[in-house]
Amino acid sequence: MKDLTPNGIALRISVLVSVAITLLVFILEYLVSSVNYTLISLVFPVTFLASYVGFRIAVEKFIYKKIKVIYRTIHKLKLKKGEEEKEFSLTQIQTEVEDWDKLNKEEIERLKGLENYRREFVGNVSHELKTPIFNIQGYLLTLLEGGLEDPNINVKYLEKANKGVDRMISLIENLDEISKLESGAIEIKMEKLDIASVIKEVSASLEMSAKKNNISIVFVDEPNKPIWVKADAQGINQVLVNLIVNSLKYGVEDGETLIKLFDMHDNILIEVADNGQGIAPEHLPRLFERFYRTDKGRARETGGTGLGLSIVKHIIEAHNQTINVRSTEGVGSTFSFTLKKA
Repeated sequence: MKDLTPNGIALRISVLVSVAITLLVFILEYLVSSVNYTLISLVFPVTFLASYVGFRIAVEKFIYKKIKVIYRTIHKLKLKKGEEEKEFSLTQIQTEVEDWDKLNKEEIERLKGLENYRREFVGNVSHELKTPIFNIQGYLLTLLEGGLEDPNINVKYLEKANKGVDRMISLIENLDEISKLESGAIEIKMEKLDIASVIKEVSASLEMSAKKNNISIVFVDEPNKPIWVKADAQGINQVLVNLIVNSLKYGVEDGETLIKLFDMHDNILIEVADNGQGIAPEHLPRLFERFYRTDKGRARETGGTGLGLSIVKHIIEAHNQTINVRSTEGVGSTFSFTLKKA
Protein backbone atom coordinates (compact mmCIF):
# COMPACT_ATOMS: atom_id res chain seq x y z
CA MET A 1 0.00 0.00 0.00
CA LYS A 2 2.85 2.40 0.71
CA ASP A 3 3.86 2.53 -3.00
CA LEU A 4 0.41 3.69 -4.13
CA THR A 5 -1.05 7.10 -4.83
CA PRO A 6 -4.42 8.14 -3.32
CA ASN A 7 -6.12 6.82 -6.46
CA GLY A 8 -4.36 3.45 -6.15
CA ILE A 9 -5.19 3.14 -2.45
CA ALA A 10 -8.89 3.90 -3.03
CA LEU A 11 -9.01 1.53 -6.01
CA ARG A 12 -7.63 -1.45 -4.11
CA ILE A 13 -9.76 -0.90 -1.04
CA SER A 14 -12.87 -0.49 -3.23
CA VAL A 15 -12.21 -3.77 -5.03
CA LEU A 16 -11.86 -5.61 -1.72
CA VAL A 17 -15.00 -4.02 -0.27
CA SER A 18 -17.04 -4.63 -3.44
CA VAL A 19 -15.96 -8.28 -3.63
CA ALA A 20 -16.82 -8.77 0.05
CA ILE A 21 -20.29 -7.16 -0.30
CA THR A 22 -21.03 -9.10 -3.50
CA LEU A 23 -20.12 -12.40 -1.82
CA LEU A 24 -22.26 -11.47 1.19
CA VAL A 25 -25.28 -10.69 -1.01
CA PHE A 26 -24.72 -13.92 -2.95
CA ILE A 27 -24.64 -15.98 0.28
CA LEU A 28 -27.76 -14.27 1.63
CA GLU A 29 -29.61 -14.81 -1.66
CA TYR A 30 -28.55 -18.42 -1.71
CA LEU A 31 -29.71 -19.02 1.88
CA VAL A 32 -33.04 -17.18 1.63
CA SER A 33 -34.15 -18.03 -1.88
CA SER A 34 -32.78 -18.71 -5.34
CA VAL A 35 -29.88 -16.60 -6.45
CA ASN A 36 -30.82 -13.50 -8.46
CA TYR A 37 -27.86 -13.17 -10.81
CA THR A 38 -29.12 -9.88 -12.20
CA LEU A 39 -29.00 -8.40 -8.70
CA ILE A 40 -25.59 -9.91 -8.08
CA SER A 41 -24.24 -8.44 -11.30
CA LEU A 42 -25.41 -4.98 -10.23
CA VAL A 43 -24.09 -5.18 -6.66
CA PHE A 44 -20.39 -5.25 -7.61
CA PRO A 45 -20.27 -2.16 -9.89
CA VAL A 46 -22.58 -0.14 -7.62
CA THR A 47 -20.66 -0.95 -4.45
CA PHE A 48 -17.34 -0.53 -6.24
CA LEU A 49 -18.29 2.91 -7.53
CA ALA A 50 -19.71 4.04 -4.19
CA SER A 51 -16.82 2.75 -2.12
CA TYR A 52 -14.24 4.07 -4.58
CA VAL A 53 -15.67 7.60 -4.40
CA GLY A 54 -15.95 7.41 -0.61
CA PHE A 55 -12.49 6.04 0.00
CA ARG A 56 -10.94 8.34 -2.59
CA ILE A 57 -12.36 11.37 -0.78
CA ALA A 58 -11.39 9.98 2.62
CA VAL A 59 -7.83 9.24 1.62
CA GLU A 60 -7.41 12.55 -0.21
CA LYS A 61 -8.99 14.81 2.39
CA PHE A 62 -8.34 13.19 5.72
CA ILE A 63 -5.07 11.34 5.25
CA TYR A 64 -3.18 12.15 2.09
CA LYS A 65 -3.94 15.85 2.20
CA LYS A 66 -2.29 16.17 5.61
CA ILE A 67 0.73 14.15 4.49
CA LYS A 68 0.98 16.23 1.33
CA VAL A 69 1.42 19.43 3.34
CA ILE A 70 4.43 17.92 5.12
CA TYR A 71 5.79 16.51 1.88
CA ARG A 72 5.47 19.79 0.00
CA THR A 73 7.29 21.65 2.78
CA ILE A 74 10.24 19.27 2.47
CA HIS A 75 10.05 18.76 -1.29
CA LYS A 76 9.47 22.27 -2.64
CA LEU A 77 13.10 23.34 -2.10
CA LYS A 78 14.18 20.55 -4.47
CA LEU A 79 11.95 21.73 -7.34
CA LYS A 80 13.68 23.61 -10.11
CA LYS A 81 12.33 26.92 -11.31
CA GLY A 82 9.20 26.41 -13.42
CA GLU A 83 8.94 22.71 -12.52
CA GLU A 84 5.51 21.53 -11.42
CA GLU A 85 4.76 19.12 -8.60
CA LYS A 86 4.00 15.60 -9.75
CA GLU A 87 1.88 12.85 -8.27
CA PHE A 88 3.85 10.97 -5.65
CA SER A 89 3.59 7.77 -3.66
CA LEU A 90 3.82 7.19 0.06
CA THR A 91 7.20 5.52 -0.49
CA GLN A 92 8.54 8.76 -1.96
CA ILE A 93 7.18 10.67 1.02
CA GLN A 94 8.72 8.21 3.47
CA THR A 95 12.10 8.29 1.68
CA GLU A 96 12.25 12.07 1.48
CA VAL A 97 11.14 12.54 5.09
CA GLU A 98 13.86 10.09 6.21
CA ASP A 99 16.46 11.91 4.09
CA TRP A 100 15.27 15.25 5.47
CA ASP A 101 15.50 13.92 9.01
CA LYS A 102 19.02 12.60 8.38
CA LEU A 103 20.15 15.94 6.91
CA ASN A 104 18.66 17.81 9.85
CA LYS A 105 20.47 15.60 12.34
CA GLU A 106 23.74 16.09 10.47
CA GLU A 107 23.18 19.86 10.36
CA ILE A 108 22.40 19.95 14.09
CA GLU A 109 25.59 18.01 14.85
CA ARG A 110 27.57 20.37 12.60
CA LEU A 111 26.12 23.42 14.35
CA LYS A 112 26.87 21.90 17.75
CA GLY A 113 30.46 21.32 16.63
CA LEU A 114 30.74 24.93 15.41
CA GLU A 115 29.29 26.21 18.68
CA ASN A 116 31.80 24.17 20.70
CA TYR A 117 34.59 25.41 18.44
CA ARG A 118 33.41 29.02 18.86
CA ARG A 119 33.36 28.72 22.65
CA GLU A 120 36.79 27.10 22.68
CA PHE A 121 38.17 29.71 20.28
CA VAL A 122 36.85 32.66 22.31
CA GLY A 123 38.21 31.09 25.50
CA ASN A 124 41.63 30.55 23.90
CA VAL A 125 41.84 34.10 22.54
CA SER A 126 40.84 35.47 25.92
CA HIS A 127 43.44 33.37 27.71
CA GLU A 128 46.22 34.15 25.22
CA LEU A 129 45.60 37.90 25.53
CA LYS A 130 44.99 37.86 29.27
CA THR A 131 48.37 36.33 30.14
CA PRO A 132 50.61 39.01 28.54
CA ILE A 133 48.24 41.83 29.62
CA PHE A 134 48.44 40.81 33.29
CA ASN A 135 52.23 40.42 33.01
CA ILE A 136 52.59 43.88 31.46
CA GLN A 137 50.30 45.35 34.10
CA GLY A 138 52.39 43.79 36.85
CA TYR A 139 55.67 45.12 35.47
CA LEU A 140 54.25 48.64 34.97
CA LEU A 141 52.71 48.74 38.47
CA THR A 142 56.05 47.72 39.97
CA LEU A 143 57.80 50.52 38.05
CA LEU A 144 55.16 53.11 39.01
CA GLU A 145 55.41 52.15 42.68
CA GLY A 146 59.09 53.04 42.83
CA GLY A 147 60.79 50.46 40.67
CA LEU A 148 61.41 53.06 37.98
CA GLU A 149 64.05 54.65 40.24
CA ASP A 150 65.78 51.33 40.88
CA PRO A 151 68.46 50.79 38.22
CA ASN A 152 68.55 47.07 39.02
CA ILE A 153 65.00 46.45 37.78
CA ASN A 154 63.75 49.39 35.70
CA VAL A 155 65.32 48.38 32.36
CA LYS A 156 64.74 44.69 33.06
CA TYR A 157 61.01 45.20 33.72
CA LEU A 158 60.59 47.51 30.74
CA GLU A 159 62.16 44.85 28.52
CA LYS A 160 59.79 42.23 29.92
CA ALA A 161 56.81 44.52 29.39
CA ASN A 162 57.97 45.14 25.81
CA LYS A 163 58.26 41.38 25.29
CA GLY A 164 54.63 40.99 26.41
CA VAL A 165 53.55 43.71 23.96
CA ASP A 166 55.43 41.95 21.16
CA ARG A 167 53.64 38.72 22.01
CA MET A 168 50.23 40.41 21.83
CA ILE A 169 51.10 42.07 18.51
CA SER A 170 52.25 38.71 17.12
CA LEU A 171 49.01 37.06 18.26
CA ILE A 172 46.80 39.75 16.72
CA GLU A 173 48.77 39.74 13.45
CA ASN A 174 48.46 35.95 13.20
CA LEU A 175 44.71 36.07 13.86
CA ASP A 176 44.33 38.79 11.25
CA GLU A 177 46.31 36.72 8.74
CA ILE A 178 44.19 33.60 9.31
CA SER A 179 41.01 35.66 8.95
CA LYS A 180 42.23 37.10 5.63
CA LEU A 181 43.29 33.68 4.35
CA GLU A 182 39.89 32.20 5.18
CA SER A 183 37.99 35.09 3.57
CA GLY A 184 40.24 35.16 0.49
CA ALA A 185 41.35 38.73 1.25
CA ILE A 186 45.00 37.69 0.83
CA GLU A 187 45.65 37.05 -2.83
CA ILE A 188 47.86 34.07 -3.62
CA LYS A 189 50.28 35.15 -6.35
CA MET A 190 51.27 32.00 -8.19
CA GLU A 191 54.66 32.23 -9.88
CA LYS A 192 57.49 30.01 -11.05
CA LEU A 193 59.62 29.40 -7.96
CA ASP A 194 62.81 27.47 -7.27
CA ILE A 195 61.80 25.64 -4.10
CA ALA A 196 65.37 24.41 -3.48
CA SER A 197 66.63 27.99 -3.40
CA VAL A 198 63.82 29.03 -1.01
CA ILE A 199 64.70 26.16 1.35
CA LYS A 200 68.38 27.16 1.38
CA GLU A 201 67.53 30.81 2.10
CA VAL A 202 65.11 29.96 4.94
CA SER A 203 67.59 27.48 6.45
CA ALA A 204 70.36 30.11 6.40
CA SER A 205 68.10 32.73 8.03
CA LEU A 206 67.31 30.32 10.91
CA GLU A 207 70.88 29.14 11.44
CA MET A 208 71.40 31.30 14.54
CA SER A 209 68.17 29.99 16.15
CA ALA A 210 69.28 26.44 15.39
CA LYS A 211 72.67 26.99 17.04
CA LYS A 212 71.00 28.30 20.22
CA ASN A 213 69.19 24.97 20.45
CA ASN A 214 72.26 22.97 19.33
CA ILE A 215 70.26 21.62 16.39
CA SER A 216 71.54 21.22 12.84
CA ILE A 217 69.37 22.11 9.84
CA VAL A 218 70.26 19.68 7.05
CA PHE A 219 69.00 19.88 3.46
CA VAL A 220 69.22 16.19 2.54
CA ASP A 221 70.41 15.41 -1.01
CA GLU A 222 70.47 19.10 -1.87
CA PRO A 223 69.89 19.36 -5.64
CA ASN A 224 72.51 21.02 -7.82
CA LYS A 225 69.87 22.45 -10.15
CA PRO A 226 66.63 24.44 -9.67
CA ILE A 227 63.43 22.59 -8.68
CA TRP A 228 60.65 24.67 -10.21
CA VAL A 229 57.19 24.80 -8.66
CA LYS A 230 54.12 27.03 -9.01
CA ALA A 231 53.60 28.79 -5.68
CA ASP A 232 53.29 32.05 -3.80
CA ALA A 233 56.84 32.98 -2.77
CA GLN A 234 55.91 34.84 0.42
CA GLY A 235 53.41 32.20 1.53
CA ILE A 236 55.74 29.22 1.00
CA ASN A 237 58.55 31.09 2.71
CA GLN A 238 56.29 31.51 5.74
CA VAL A 239 55.29 27.83 5.64
CA LEU A 240 58.92 26.71 5.70
CA VAL A 241 59.84 29.18 8.45
CA ASN A 242 56.95 28.02 10.65
CA LEU A 243 57.70 24.31 10.14
CA ILE A 244 61.45 24.66 10.73
CA VAL A 245 60.99 26.94 13.76
CA ASN A 246 58.50 24.40 15.13
CA SER A 247 61.07 21.60 14.70
CA LEU A 248 63.67 23.70 16.55
CA LYS A 249 61.29 24.39 19.46
CA TYR A 250 60.43 20.74 19.98
CA GLY A 251 63.70 19.17 18.87
CA VAL A 252 66.25 17.62 21.20
CA GLU A 253 69.66 19.06 21.97
CA ASP A 254 72.30 18.01 19.41
CA GLY A 255 69.44 16.89 17.19
CA GLU A 256 68.70 17.49 13.51
CA THR A 257 66.03 19.08 11.36
CA LEU A 258 66.04 17.30 8.01
CA ILE A 259 64.53 18.83 4.87
CA LYS A 260 63.91 16.56 1.88
CA LEU A 261 62.44 16.90 -1.61
CA PHE A 262 60.69 14.13 -3.52
CA ASP A 263 59.56 14.04 -7.15
CA MET A 264 55.87 12.98 -7.21
CA HIS A 265 55.16 13.16 -10.98
CA ASP A 266 53.06 16.34 -11.22
CA ASN A 267 53.99 17.54 -7.73
CA ILE A 268 57.02 18.08 -5.53
CA LEU A 269 56.75 16.71 -1.98
CA ILE A 270 58.56 18.73 0.69
CA GLU A 271 59.30 17.13 4.07
CA VAL A 272 60.49 18.81 7.28
CA ALA A 273 61.46 16.20 9.86
CA ASP A 274 62.98 16.30 13.34
CA ASN A 275 64.22 13.71 15.81
CA GLY A 276 62.57 15.44 18.77
CA GLN A 277 60.09 14.36 21.39
CA GLY A 278 57.37 13.41 18.90
CA ILE A 279 53.61 13.84 19.20
CA ALA A 280 51.13 11.52 20.90
CA PRO A 281 48.59 9.92 18.49
CA GLU A 282 45.60 11.58 20.20
CA HIS A 283 46.97 15.04 19.36
CA LEU A 284 47.52 14.47 15.63
CA PRO A 285 43.90 15.00 14.40
CA ARG A 286 43.73 18.47 16.05
CA LEU A 287 47.29 19.60 15.41
CA PHE A 288 46.35 22.21 12.78
CA GLU A 289 43.56 23.79 14.84
CA ARG A 290 43.96 27.35 16.10
CA PHE A 291 45.63 27.56 19.53
CA TYR A 292 45.91 23.78 19.82
CA ARG A 293 49.10 22.82 21.63
CA THR A 294 50.47 19.45 22.64
CA ASP A 295 52.65 21.05 25.34
CA LYS A 296 51.04 24.33 26.41
CA GLY A 297 53.61 25.23 29.04
CA ARG A 298 56.61 24.76 26.80
CA ALA A 299 54.93 26.54 23.88
CA ARG A 300 54.36 29.66 25.97
CA GLU A 301 57.92 29.55 27.27
CA THR A 302 59.21 29.58 23.68
CA GLY A 303 56.85 32.41 22.69
CA GLY A 304 54.47 30.47 20.49
CA THR A 305 50.97 31.77 19.78
CA GLY A 306 49.52 28.38 18.85
CA LEU A 307 48.56 29.69 15.40
CA GLY A 308 51.63 28.76 13.34
CA LEU A 309 50.43 25.37 12.09
CA SER A 310 46.94 26.72 11.44
CA ILE A 311 48.45 29.43 9.21
CA VAL A 312 50.58 26.80 7.45
CA LYS A 313 47.50 24.69 6.70
CA HIS A 314 45.57 27.68 5.32
CA ILE A 315 48.44 28.72 3.03
CA ILE A 316 48.90 25.19 1.64
CA GLU A 317 45.15 24.77 1.10
CA ALA A 318 45.10 28.15 -0.70
CA HIS A 319 47.51 26.47 -3.16
CA ASN A 320 44.95 23.63 -3.56
CA GLN A 321 47.44 21.25 -1.95
CA THR A 322 47.53 19.27 1.30
CA ILE A 323 49.75 19.08 4.37
CA ASN A 324 50.17 15.98 6.53
CA VAL A 325 51.99 14.95 9.66
CA ARG A 326 53.26 11.66 10.96
CA SER A 327 54.91 11.28 14.34
CA THR A 328 56.14 8.76 16.89
CA GLU A 329 56.68 9.68 20.52
CA GLY A 330 60.37 9.69 21.43
CA VAL A 331 61.38 9.37 17.76
CA GLY A 332 60.30 12.60 16.07
CA SER A 333 57.81 14.22 13.70
CA THR A 334 57.62 14.73 9.94
CA PHE A 335 55.50 17.41 8.27
CA SER A 336 55.01 17.04 4.53
CA PHE A 337 53.21 19.10 1.88
CA THR A 338 53.01 19.14 -1.89
CA LEU A 339 53.39 21.87 -4.51
CA LYS A 340 52.50 21.74 -8.18
CA LYS A 341 55.44 21.54 -10.58
CA ALA A 342 55.92 24.61 -12.75
